[in-house]
Amino acid sequence: MLRLQLGPADLCRVRFADRLHPVGTALLAGQWLRDPTVVAMAPALAERAVAVEGTGVAQAATAVLRHLLPDRGRLPDFVTPFDGLESVAAGLEAIRATPARRVRAEVTEAYADTTVTPLRRRFAAADPEVLDLFGGAVRTWFDAVLAPHWPDLVSAYRQHVTCASQRLARYGLGGLFAGLHPAIRWREPVLEVQTWWSGDRTGTGHGVMLLPSPLAGPRPRVLVEPGHPILLVYPAPMPLVSAAHAGDSLGRLLGTTRALVLRRLADEGGLTTTALSRVVGVSLSSASEHATALRAAGLIASEREGGAVRHHLTPLGAQLLGGPGADSSAASPSAGQAAGWAPFLP
Repeated sequence: MLRLQLGPADLCRVRFADRLHPVGTALLAGQWLRDPTVVAMAPALAERAVAVEGTGVAQAATAVLRHLLPDRGRLPDFVTPFDGLESVAAGLEAIRATPARRVRAEVTEAYADTTVTPLRRRFAAADPEVLDLFGGAVRTWFDAVLAPHWPDLVSAYRQHVTCASQRLARYGLGGLFAGLHPAIRWREPVLEVQTWWSGDRTGTGHGVMLLPSPLAGPRPRVLVEPGHPILLVYPAPMPLVSAAHAGDSLGRLLGTTRALVLRRLADEGGLTTTALSRVVGVSLSSASEHATALRAAGLIASEREGGAVRHHLTPLGAQLLGGPGADSSAASPSAGQAAGWAPFLP
């Protein structure tokens, strides 16, 4: 049992992560998609993993990840970093920026009950070549397994945040904590978490960051680092309605590219024209043209940001994308989003 003693500074900063972390989610999924508990939460994703992991480049990537990371329990903290929320590439850059001393310490601890092999020894030594191999395997595995289901995962995340925000408004912080997961208990001023390690920790003074995910594994996971909020990742089921189906209908209505523009703006909480062209994979002029058409239809709004123009969803765009229950926080950027994290209430 992990006991987190939370002070007023932490309790005033309890909030949800702005979005799912692509690399962190991929590594948790790679570790836990063979677990029956996780399979029950995300059956379609588990089926895809089985289908692609045994063939082609995904097979080699899976073999590398399963060899270098523990098959159960606590992962080295540096492979699920706070930074790198924007993309797989950004997450891998954050991992590569980890000091070698920390890599050695955390991998050595993770390998305490694991047979030593030459490749594991080089990984524990922060060998740049093996870190590159690891990064390539993560990228390949994400593209093959997670990418087709990413809209569903994002949709699930938004739904949980919306429901939790409503619970906070009705029952307060104690009610919020009580409804997160059976392995999380609030005994003021201590948050008890049945996770993969035990002990007593005081808060960091930077709050608590909550992140629901169907791929967290059978137990919550906790990351405590000085200077950062406590990160609490806890199991949460996928929604019954697939976001992919809604995406197909939207593509038929707006056209594939414009539907993708709307989804990317929802995922990122707003993008400049340059960033939008990059994530959608179109030219700068084409991105500007699509943004103009969507703005004319009232689905996005645009505002000058220095020398760039930033676009974000309007309430109408959010409703069209997510249906009647769409999270209205996607309609406009907030101070929390500008800082990289969404505030608690929509």
